[in-house]
Amino acid sequence: MSLKIQIYSLLFSFCYGILFFILLEFNYKLLYEGKLLYRIIISFLFAIFISLLYFVILLKINSGILHIYFFLSIFTGYLSSFLIYNKL
Repeated sequence: MSLKIQIYSLLFSFCYGILFFILLEFNYKLLYEGKLLYRIIISFLFAIFISLLYFVILLKINSGILHIYFFLSIFTGYLSSFLIYNKL
């Protein structure tokens, strides 16, 4: 994998971490009002959707190759969004 593709993958993973935080907050606000069975089903479908979306986009960028630093980049994006959101 070339350096250019790795940088694109890292930047995408960081942005995906931010998107993941936003979608998780939105999902939490929707689930807060529902019944327990709906919460379980929607949480499961959300986890499947968010995982498949990441992999499909990563498949387009770099043929679906996963590295540990991509997950660290997602975590960094999520953590930075979390810290900024809590300060506001």
